[in-house]
Amino acid sequence: MNGFSFDTPGSTLVEWGGAARLGALLSGWFPARKLLIVTDGFLHRAGLLDAAKASLAAHGFSVSVFDDVVADPPEAVLMACVAQGRAAGADVVMGLGGGSSMDVAKLVAVMLVGEQPLAELYGIGKVTGRRLPLVQVPTTAGTGSEATNITILTTGETTKMGIVSHQLYADRVLLDAALTTGLPPVQTAATGIDAMVHAIEAYTSRHRKNPLSDLFAREALRLLSRHLVAACRDGQDRAAREGMLLGANFAGQAFSNSPVGAVHALAYPLGGHFHLPHGLTNALMLGPVLRHTMPAAAPLYAELADVVIGPSGDGVQARAAAFVAFMEELMDRSGAPRRLRDVDVPEESLPMLARDAMLQTRLLQNNPVAVDEAAALALYRQAF
Repeated sequence: MNGFSFDTPGSTLVEWGGAARLGALLSGWFPARKLLIVTDGFLHRAGLLDAAKASLAAHGFSVSVFDDVVADPPEAVLMACVAQGRAAGADVVMGLGGGSSMDVAKLVAVMLVGEQPLAELYGIGKVTGRRLPLVQVPTTAGTGSEATNITILTTGETTKMGIVSHQLYADRVLLDAALTTGLPPVQTAATGIDAMVHAIEAYTSRHRKNPLSDLFAREALRLLSRHLVAACRDGQDRAAREGMLLGANFAGQAFSNSPVGAVHALAYPLGGHFHLPHGLTNALMLGPVLRHTMPAAAPLYAELADVVIGPSGDGVQARAAAFVAFMEELMDRSGAPRRLRDVDVPEESLPMLARDAMLQTRLLQNNPVAVDEAAALALYRQAF
């Protein structure tokens, strides 16, 4: 066995309804009492924070809510959040929402006490020094951002860049699946498939693949494949929602330690140019990339088929093909959009998307099969 390391947040609490007693939880976790909550306007207006805010107030917390996070957050949103946190004198930060809110919260916790300019943080291992205490509370079962040390920001009109650093791991994670019950079926499907992409790409990554990531990826796929359709059909199904949220978290732990590849590389330009949700863009590109990667990844796909379908006496190629067919059929059953044309991506944009995907060198290097610009264009055309 090759040596490996595996990093993850400090502590994770799984508790249905736990958000309603966040005041008691945070009181036991940290002495800090000036909390900055990073979220989005929809969740705030919908009242999803109300019970948490009441609990926090009852336990003596001063709470400032930044609710201007948007999908694919630009640098300006991050800096506005930092400014609000400084004005409030925040000494603890909580991300409560989807991946974008949690991504912003990670960097805000760093920048509120650090002196590095944002431009110096991009890349791997560039963050120095400490950060404020950080808590993550996901409201979707998809990104797994609560379990990762990665933040993705939109840096120009359409370009995304990543910051990867150990300091971005949360101190505490709360998995309260009750927060996910209001997620509509299409978003449930897209975020769930996003989590499955994380597990699959972690399991097949060319770099840093390791036994612990494999363990988390397999269990993530087992949970997600078992519960996805049920959660889409009945958002109040507690067992399905809990299974999805735990599976997404496991997938996040897997890909944080064994990085993702071409599905994400091709998904990012779709989000940047057309402002499509990240989970949806991953779902749209998964099928074509699975087929493209088959020549190198067939033995690993066969192992994943044993997880989601069950053991079989068939050969590697047959089981690998069965896995790809299973994923395609599951996506069809979930109700998620399946073609780029279905989400108003124009065909004439595909060459531009292929060019932009080549900028994602950090991700493309992890894919089991190389993806050059011509291959990327072919994959976009398959997805169209």
